Amino acid sequence: MLWGIASFFVSDTQAQTRKVQHRPYIDQRKLHYGFLAGLHMQDLEFQNNGFKDELGNEWYADIPSYEPGFSVGVLAELRLTNHLAFRVIPSMHFGTKKVRFRNNLDGTEDHQDIKSTYISIPLDIKFSGERFNNYRPYVVAGLNPMYDLTVKKQKNLLVKRFDCYVEVGIGCDFYTPFFKFIPELKFAYGLTNLISKNRDDLTNPAQLIYTNSLDGGHAKMIILSLYFE
Repeated sequence: MLWGIASFFVSDTQAQTRKVQHRPYIDQRKLHYGFLAGLHMQDLEFQNNGFKDELGNEWYADIPSYEPGFSVGVLAELRLTNHLAFRVIPSMHFGTKKVRFRNNLDGTEDHQDIKSTYISIPLDIKFSGERFNNYRPYVVAGLNPMYDLTVKKQKNLLVKRFDCYVEVGIGCDFYTPFFKFIPELKFAYGLTNLISKNRDDLTNPAQLIYTNSLDGGHAKMIILSLYFE
């Protein structure tokens, strides 16, 4: 009797976990296409050096707050094996980095908004787990070259236009009757020192204190994307 009761609960549980698979053969395609929309946060990790001018002013830079930016793009995915795929994702990112400069001598502050419009072409490898019902988790890693279209001169800091990011992330494929919906979270770290030391663009020499106070700065991004395939 106990065996019969146990068998009943096992079969009932299995029946509850079984679901009709939507679009069961979509992952067998050699090429997948889609588009994305999402949000991101931009950051700059500064290397302050404690430089002082002749008056003893010592400025430090940081990013005290963040504003969400907007991302759009298209997706092309090449199936390599049952679990591996290569992805190319031409995208654009619109956002702002809010930089604060603080004078340690008297506590005064100065601010600069660095607005960016990035064109990026992430090249990623995607490793997917086994599909269960209508979802399939995955991890992703790759390189993401970016070019900034909106660099402005004659500001406290001048950033370089080109950077290349290392990125890693996680996501999940959700299969619906009509399309595949894919939320994904990625973390990206820039490999290039973005702080330009050549400031021939400046008309006010006093602004050099901000550039001289930094040995470098590396960009970071958190990107939340929603793909539709």
